Amino acid sequence: MHDVFHVSQLRKFVPDSSVTVDLESIELEPNMTFQPQPVQIVDRDVRNLRTRSIPVVKVVWEGSPDGEATWELESEMSKQYPHLF
Repeated sequence: MHDVFHVSQLRKFVPDSSVTVDLESIELEPNMTFQPQPVQIVDRDVRNLRTRSIPVVKVVWEGSPDGEATWELESEMSKQYPHLF
């Protein structure tokens, strides 16, 4: 897989003035990157391809707005964050 995306996946950014980020609360890594930690798993699903079934989990991340979560591969999440399972 390639870590690229098509321009059709871009959406216009609509700023929300009610959401503010406290810059002092963000903990940066020594290489000046930010890696959010998962808070909890809220849902499970199985994505079916033609010949394979791929288990995925819906993860809420630290610092994300309410109701915002991402679907991640269950195998990757269980390797990196076994305490969630």
